[in-house]
Amino acid sequence: MSNIIILGITSLLTDVSSEMVYPLIAVYLTTLGATPAIIGIIEGIAESTASLLKVFSGHFSDKIKKRKPFTIFGYGFSAIGKIFLYIATSWVGVLFARVFDRFGKGVRTAPRDALIAESSSAQKKGKAFGIHRSMDTIGASSGVLLSWYFMTVMKDAYRTVFLISIIPAVLGVAALFLVKENASAVPQDNKGKKVTVNFKNFKLLNKKLQYFLIIALLFTLGNSSNQFLFLRSKGLGFSASDIILLYLVYNLVYAFSSYPAGVISDKIGRKKLLVLGYLFYGIVYLGFAVAKAPVTIWVLFSLYGLYMGLTDGIEKAFISDVAPQEQKATMIGLHATIVGIGLFPASLIAGILWTKIGPVAPFLMGGVTGIVSAVLLLVLI
Repeated sequence: MSNIIILGITSLLTDVSSEMVYPLIAVYLTTLGATPAIIGIIEGIAESTASLLKVFSGHFSDKIKKRKPFTIFGYGFSAIGKIFLYIATSWVGVLFARVFDRFGKGVRTAPRDALIAESSSAQKKGKAFGIHRSMDTIGASSGVLLSWYFMTVMKDAYRTVFLISIIPAVLGVAALFLVKENASAVPQDNKGKKVTVNFKNFKLLNKKLQYFLIIALLFTLGNSSNQFLFLRSKGLGFSASDIILLYLVYNLVYAFSSYPAGVISDKIGRKKLLVLGYLFYGIVYLGFAVAKAPVTIWVLFSLYGLYMGLTDGIEKAFISDVAPQEQKATMIGLHATIVGIGLFPASLIAGILWTKIGPVAPFLMGGVTGIVSAVLLLVLI
């Protein structure tokens, strides 16, 4: 349990850093002359970079039977990304900062999640991921509050927020050195038949895992960057500081729902909560398509936080349940890679739809894919 708490502290500090800057990026980019299409490209490249790297870091983590070095390197690289964001003076500079930050996330995530799984019993895996998600999101909420404070009391505080965000990022990396990796907990190679992780022999995977990965790809194609939620809110009259508070509501709901959702998933199974979460996502995006009143946006951000609480940690726990024992980190990474394949076109298409048709179009697409994915998950798995 000590490893889970330490990893939770690292994620808490890192998310203080990341979420100080994240809700400001879209609005900041507009001050640098970026259009919704450019924002879509930036976020698509950044998030795809993170996801596509996860399978490789997970695979090599399984291969050398080490989790901690990948985790430290990844969190360290994200800290460097915050420095690049501070010195950025154009949208191209922001692009590089986002890629550095997401590169670090891509390297660390699968080995870290495997470390969490190996530091908990099979009966309490959902609880362990729920604890981690809650600490992660409490950090995010704290970061959002700090961002709101500086944006409220200071004029043109963007770069001040970016500078201060470097401090918790560095502290989070330092905490990782306290993690104790138990080599005996890392699954060793067995002498039975192995599944090589590539798309050529995708058919050799567990049927449930096959269907889940296909559904995840479909879902991701409608899951554009959160920056479009912020842009939509701005278009409906919310200021930069108001958007930060909206994001705070999202994070608070996310934080307080993650742990209970993890515990419930241990009792009733992961599938039911995943179906409900995907359904909530579809409802939220359809809501953003038709929303006009400010109070509706507050409600939608709350439901969006609930969607995250019901899916984020539980997706990983589900994959860990059905993946081959010796390839847990690789399979978590494979899921992230498939998601990464969809993230770039998702944000790119959303930016193009917004620019060519209007702000309603990307949310209609996201709503439909979310609901269809929920139905497929219910029927096929």
